[in-house]
Amino acid sequence: MLPIVKFCQRILALFVVILMCVGCSNVVSTSYNPWEVVAVPTNAKLLDIAFTDNPQHGFLVGSNATLLETKDGGATWQPLQLELDDQRYRFNTVSFAGKEGWIAGEPALLLHTTDEGRSWSRIQLSENLPGNPVSIVALGQNTLEIATDVGAIYRTTDGGQNWKAQVEQAVGVVRNIERSPDGKYVAVSAKGNFYSTWEPGLNAWVPHNRNSSRRVENMGFAENGQVWMLARGGQVQFTDPANPEQWQSAQNPELATSWGLLDLAYRTPDEVWISGGSGNLLRSSDGGKTWEKDRDVEQVPANFYKIVFLNQEKGFVIGDRGVLLKYNPNIAAATKSEAA
Repeated sequence: MLPIVKFCQRILALFVVILMCVGCSNVVSTSYNPWEVVAVPTNAKLLDIAFTDNPQHGFLVGSNATLLETKDGGATWQPLQLELDDQRYRFNTVSFAGKEGWIAGEPALLLHTTDEGRSWSRIQLSENLPGNPVSIVALGQNTLEIATDVGAIYRTTDGGQNWKAQVEQAVGVVRNIERSPDGKYVAVSAKGNFYSTWEPGLNAWVPHNRNSSRRVENMGFAENGQVWMLARGGQVQFTDPANPEQWQSAQNPELATSWGLLDLAYRTPDEVWISGGSGNLLRSSDGGKTWEKDRDVEQVPANFYKIVFLNQEKGFVIGDRGVLLKYNPNIAAATKSEAA
């Protein structure tokens, strides 16, 4: 009797796999692939990217004190070696405002440049800083806002000599934290079982229960004030533009295989891209109502952890093991021209 039960279980499992594969074949493919694989001289995990006021001059940061520089808009990259007491620092984030830039990482580290990255100085951080810096935003001359992996937020207006806490208490260990252009924050708890929000004027974070049984993977902001959420199982959800406190119905762009959705970014107010595990890239041209899949990048051997659009013409997908994709607007323009 037992062998028959096991046989039936195997048949059922096979049927589920077949059903899932049929489901994934229904995802529409993009009509073109605007992403080019860029050769990067490192196998380190890349974590963030930023450009100076010169659109050709930018920096990539990552694990093992990785710092790469481009002077041709991201087509080629060269490694830079900084004089640090330990080369095992993890550079989590980089941000520029004009020629002034900052790099932050862990163990608690903050670097500052005023000459477009030709030289860097270390800014001493307090030993009492709650957590390690994971998000920084350069806001102007000598002005920086920094957030840590426990939700502490600080701001300096004098180049890092003095800091002012923006919240009275940290929120707890977070898996990611994002800032909106107008200074609001959303932070996802380490286990993804709740999220918290903060905006200027509040003394503390406001906790929120997740709105489904699925753990939250990542959250962020659209330029129009909407909040987006990626949850386990490939779920995507947006707040209602007319009522920011309400969530629209959840979507599963690719029900069968997109369980590893990791980041989301807007190229335009209507064009949205989602990156994920195993070379997964999804695109929506209608603000997230319908989705299609860029299958030309599926063979890239990397998880796409972060997707960034610096403007409508310049975008990058950051992956593990030194993988970097660069958005090529010429491909998109040529394809649209041919279609016309």
